[in-house]
Amino acid sequence: MSAVLETPARTTGPTHPARPWAAVFALARFEARELRMNMSFLALAVLYMIWIVWQTTQSQGDFPILQNVDRGTQMMPVLIGLAVMLNVNRAVLRSRRRDTDRHFDVLVVEPWRRTAAHVLSAVPAALFTAVCVTVQFTWAALKPGAAGHGSPAELAVGPLTVLLFGVLGVLFGRLFLSIFAAPMLLVLLLFAEVFVAPPSGSDWASWLYPVVSETGSDPLPSDLLERPAAWHALYLIGLALVVALLAVLVSGGRSTVVKAAVAGSLALTVVGVAGQSGGTPAGSTPARERASVTPEKIRTCIEHGKSSYCAFPEWTGRAADWAAVVDRVQNLAGGRAGAERLTVNQRLDARYGLESDSTLSPSTEPGHVTVRTDWGGNRVPEFAVAVASALVAGDEKAGTEICDARLVTVMWLALGGDPDPMSALRNVRLDDNVVGPALVLSPTEPFFMSAEQTRIVVELLKKPRYDVAGKVKAKWTELTSPDTSMARVAELLNVPAAGGKATDGDSCDM
Repeated sequence: MSAVLETPARTTGPTHPARPWAAVFALARFEARELRMNMSFLALAVLYMIWIVWQTTQSQGDFPILQNVDRGTQMMPVLIGLAVMLNVNRAVLRSRRRDTDRHFDVLVVEPWRRTAAHVLSAVPAALFTAVCVTVQFTWAALKPGAAGHGSPAELAVGPLTVLLFGVLGVLFGRLFLSIFAAPMLLVLLLFAEVFVAPPSGSDWASWLYPVVSETGSDPLPSDLLERPAAWHALYLIGLALVVALLAVLVSGGRSTVVKAAVAGSLALTVVGVAGQSGGTPAGSTPARERASVTPEKIRTCIEHGKSSYCAFPEWTGRAADWAAVVDRVQNLAGGRAGAERLTVNQRLDARYGLESDSTLSPSTEPGHVTVRTDWGGNRVPEFAVAVASALVAGDEKAGTEICDARLVTVMWLALGGDPDPMSALRNVRLDDNVVGPALVLSPTEPFFMSAEQTRIVVELLKKPRYDVAGKVKAKWTELTSPDTSMARVAELLNVPAAGGKATDGDSCDM
C-alpha cells in the first residue's frame, strides 16, 4: 500500500500589506523634482535669490525697519506662486496630453490619491519660499542699523501664497481638462490685482487677496500698524486646505474623513475672514493719536554728547547715528552755534493711517530739531539740513522760512562735512540736480533754493573743507545775518559772483 503525502498548498497574493500612501509620497517626490527642474520655475527661483541679495545690499537698506521688511517679503513669492500654479496644472494634465489616462485604471493608486500627490508636490516650493523669506528677514534683522519688530504672521504670507497657488493649479486640473484653464486663471488673477483690487488695506475686501501691501511715507512703530496679520495667515491656511481638499473630493475621494476635513477647513477660512474683516484702520486710533499729538509721553530721551535725543522705544538705538550728523554739522559752525545744546525729537503723524503721506509742521522751540522714523539714504542729508537751519535761524520754523543769503551758510553746514557732498546735494533737492533753482527737502517743510544760491554752494563744496570752515567761523555773525546780501556772502567766502555780481536770492521773492 502506498502512502500519499499531502503537502500544504502555497498561499498566493502579496506577502506584504499594500501601502498606497507610500506610492502617494513617491509620486509627490517625483512631481516635486520635476517642478524644481522646470526652467520657468528655476529661472524665477534664481531671480528671486538675486533680488534678495540686491535688496539687502543696497545702501538705503542699512537701516531697515523690520515691521516694513516683513511686509516687503510678500510680493516676490506671488511670482513664484504663479509659476508653481502653471507647472503643477501641467503636471496634473500630463496624462491627458499624452493619452495615458487609460493606463492609470489598472493601477492600485486611486485617482484621488494621485491628486493628493500633486497637492503635496507644491509643498517643497512653499518651503523653498519660506527659506528665502527667512534669509531675507534675518539678513535685515542682523544689520547694526535695524529697528522695530517683525511679525511671524506677515512672514508666513509669502510661503502660504505659493502653496495656495499650487493647490489652485491642482484643482483647476481636475475641474477643467483643458491646458488653457490655468493660463486663463493667471490672466484673471492679474486683471483682478490690477483693476479690481480695493484701493487700500482699510477695505475688508482687500484682505480677501493673498497679499495686502500697505506703504506710507514714514514707517510706523509696530504697535501702531494694527494690521490683522494673524487672522490673514489663518485665512490663507484655511483657504489652501479648502482648495486642496476640494481637488481630492472631485477626484473621487468622497470618504467621510475628506468631507469632514473640507467642512473643518471651510470653518477655519470663515473664522479667518471674520477676524480680518475689520482691515487696517484708515485713520486715527487712540494709540496713533497719542503717538502723533503727545509723543513725549511715549518717547525715551538719551543724552549723547552735549545734546539730547528723544526717540520712540524701537528707535532708541539710532541716537548714535543722529548724534554723528549733529556733531558733524556743529563742528563746522561758528559762534555759539558750535556749542549749542540741541534736542532732537523723533516725530510722526499716524492719525491718517498707514498709507498717509503727511508733512510735519516745524517746531518753534529754540534748539529743537525733528527727525523722522525713516533713516539712511536721502534722510541723512535732509536731517543735516534741519540741524543747520536751526543753528542759523534759531529754531526749526524760522529755518524753513529762510530764503535770503543765509541759505548758503545753511546748505554748506549741512553738506560740507558729508563724505560725498555733491551726491548729498543732489539727494536733498527735489530735482536731483545741482544747477538751477529747486526745492530743498527736510524732515518737516521744504524750502526754496535759488539758482545763485545753488551756484555758490556748489563752488563751496568743491573747495577744501578746512579752507571754507575757517572763513565761516571767522565771519559767522555776518554770514548768519538776514541783512547780508548774496554778493557780500560770495565775497566773504571767496566765491566769484556770476557776471560780476550776485544779487539773485537777496530777497524772499520767487
